[in-house]
Amino acid sequence: MHPPQEVAVLTESVLSMILKDMRPLAVVEGEGFKEMLTTFQPGYTLPSRRDFTSMMETKYETSVEKLRNELKKATSKISLTTDAWTSLVTESYLGVTCHFINDNWDLLSFNSATLPVEERHTAENLASWVEKVAERFHISLHNVLAIVHDNAGNIVAALHILKEKFGVVSYRCAGHTLQLVVNHALKDPKIDKALSAARGLVKHIRKSEPASTKLKQKQKQMGTAEHKLIQDVAVRWNSSYYMIERLLEQRWPVVATLSDPEVTQRGKQYLDLKNDQWILLDELKEVLSGQSYVTVSVLPPLLKGLLKSTQSKSFDSAAVNSFQNCAEEEILYRWQPEVSAFQADGKNVSLIAAALDPRFHKLKFLSPEDALKLQVRVQREALDLKREQRSQLQQEHVGQEASASPPTKKRSVLDTL
Repeated sequence: MHPPQEVAVLTESVLSMILKDMRPLAVVEGEGFKEMLTTFQPGYTLPSRRDFTSMMETKYETSVEKLRNELKKATSKISLTTDAWTSLVTESYLGVTCHFINDNWDLLSFNSATLPVEERHTAENLASWVEKVAERFHISLHNVLAIVHDNAGNIVAALHILKEKFGVVSYRCAGHTLQLVVNHALKDPKIDKALSAARGLVKHIRKSEPASTKLKQKQKQMGTAEHKLIQDVAVRWNSSYYMIERLLEQRWPVVATLSDPEVTQRGKQYLDLKNDQWILLDELKEVLSGQSYVTVSVLPPLLKGLLKSTQSKSFDSAAVNSFQNCAEEEILYRWQPEVSAFQADGKNVSLIAAALDPRFHKLKFLSPEDALKLQVRVQREALDLKREQRSQLQQEHVGQEASASPPTKKRSVLDTL
């Protein structure tokens, strides 16, 4: 028999393993798992699945309370990210993550909830679910600066509801928006045909054992890096870039592999790309390589850089030029506030964030006139905040003289964002 304290430590260790490795609770009923524990700790009696379920619920409530306490320390407004998604077994969930800065100026992020949802993903339901998550963690949506989300129509409509009720800023995920921009531009017929051919080629070699083996042989013979080909994924535009980049790196070993009669039967030489398609993919790789995932302060200068790259006419291919024109139109359509001139009466969230970012404070991506207007706007808001803080301190001083009540929490400069 083990002492109660040792049993508690062992049980907590098993629970921690289940949580950290995201294992199903049924693991504690497995014969092999029980035998392993008996080997490691003879005499230890493993609690039942029901016991572990109860312990996990208690652990969850403890974690919720811990997060609530952390949120109380937030000196900035809180921002949320939300996404509705479906698992491989077609179960629907809503994920909500909160982001804030604490009194030590640490930027913290916590997964607030992953809710199983069985009702339809209507705008009203999504808005209601977000409200319930906020209520559970004692988050006032009036104190939420922005909610970041993708471009799905239902979540956009849900954020419109929350904006009307609480004044929350709706901000579309830059990464997802960029995904839509690139995917739309890739629909040029010649580019689409070249990418389809590349996908078929990669799929053939990856799934064919003789082709994979022959590719390794050709790589060794030609002194090429022995890298595997990469299959792109429809929901990730940059995976197409990585597929193209790897395919171009391995072009000659791939061509030699497909030319080998042991790999490619007569009549199936169509698997190889045509020379003009190889050239098109090479130019497309150069266009795509300048784009990356962004955060809000990086967005204005990056978009200006993207527009500049789409306006470059240094490529010979008409299809790539078509891609550039389409991408430019999509950027101007989807990010109109970020790429247009400074709006004196607008929120200008990303522009103000860029002005406060030391990397971009010179505002070279704006015209001199707009840069001056933005600097004046930031200075004015900083002065307003300073006056407000001074007024609060005076009120606190008067209040402390009148009573021993605790001082009001100071606001952060980030509240203005």
